[in-house]
Amino acid sequence: MSCLEQVNAPHSVCGCFQAAELSIKFLSGDRATEVVQLVGSRLAQLRKFNAAAELYLNMDLIKEAIDAFIEGEEWNKAKRVAKELEPRYENYVDQKYKEHLKNQGRVESLVGVDVMAALDLYAEKGQWEKCLDTASKQNFKILHKYVALYATHLIKDDDALKALQLYTQHGAPPNPQNFNIYKRLFLDLINLSNTDGPESYRMWADLRNFLQQLCENMSKSAEANSPAHEDFEQMLLIAHYLATRSAAKGVEQLLSVAAKVSVSLLRYTELIHADKAFYEAGLACKAVGWENMAFIFFNHFVDLCDALDDGRAPDHSDFLDTDIPFEVPLPTKLCVTDAQLEQIRDWVLMVSVENRLEQVLPRDERDTYEASLVAANTGLRSLPCVLTGYPVLRNKLEFPAAGKAANKEDWNKFLMATK
Repeated sequence: MSCLEQVNAPHSVCGCFQAAELSIKFLSGDRATEVVQLVGSRLAQLRKFNAAAELYLNMDLIKEAIDAFIEGEEWNKAKRVAKELEPRYENYVDQKYKEHLKNQGRVESLVGVDVMAALDLYAEKGQWEKCLDTASKQNFKILHKYVALYATHLIKDDDALKALQLYTQHGAPPNPQNFNIYKRLFLDLINLSNTDGPESYRMWADLRNFLQQLCENMSKSAEANSPAHEDFEQMLLIAHYLATRSAAKGVEQLLSVAAKVSVSLLRYTELIHADKAFYEAGLACKAVGWENMAFIFFNHFVDLCDALDDGRAPDHSDFLDTDIPFEVPLPTKLCVTDAQLEQIRDWVLMVSVENRLEQVLPRDERDTYEASLVAANTGLRSLPCVLTGYPVLRNKLEFPAAGKAANKEDWNKFLMATK
């Protein structure tokens, strides 16, 4: 029987060895190498990987020996051969081992070999707790790479609240590549339904704390005083008002404070959905008996809802000479149920028929809409009250921080109510 016939004999391990020995002994170099490669391949088919590797090593076929050990999952042997006989293959063995661990899903083993590959695999498998726990043992930069990936995943799954908790736990680095995540998180939270009551205080307080930490971090970074910094400072102010409103709504004596905050938030309808803001302002004003403002705000809310059907921008004439913006996105879906909308529509119609209210916003000593920070006649801008957002005029309380003041009446009312 020839060498090749012995190689091809079914399940003949002995035949393979005999063929290899004869080839090495009697054939020329190239021909012997060819037969040994065939023999090695046949041994591999018979899952005799160690035997195949030893055979290759006898002919100085280092790469083939390494591949045989790899195929047999003899990783230490493959690594030793590479290190002692052909160091340029060490990285090759490492890469193959990483691929093997990844394909097997053995992430814990992969951590000790290539932690970044392991973290990527944890993220790919949705094992976020293990991912963040492992990343936290590396460094701050690596941790926040995966915090950002997880936050993005949560936001896509409409779970901005959990994304907020993530940043509350791990901090808010002023990385420009994170700014879109932070803004989307903020926008998703402020436009959630049914979040204006006292039960939402914890969420708004967490959002405020997150944004405050972010703004403090930005002030110490290259982003200090940048347009992005200014945007997040405004978001911080909105979050603060939302937290204050939730706190005030839990105390009956402070319902007027909560109503003023709701009215002030109309100033930010470029970020807060306009229909939601006007609906909440209308409800708050109606609850404290400010029916004139409630009627105007509810009327505009109904117009905004009608814009869903006809696409036409509502009439803004009621808000001329105020700081309530005109150019705001129209709603894409109702922020209330059909029943709630019809209830508001019926109330607006009833008030219109009775003709007992003047459709004019209340004005103050500046001859300006009372909640506007900018005086209509002079253009002078007043500081907003840290509690309500209303302009601080004569009877004021100033704080050491620049640009911070409060209307003394509202501040004293807050102190008395909260003791």
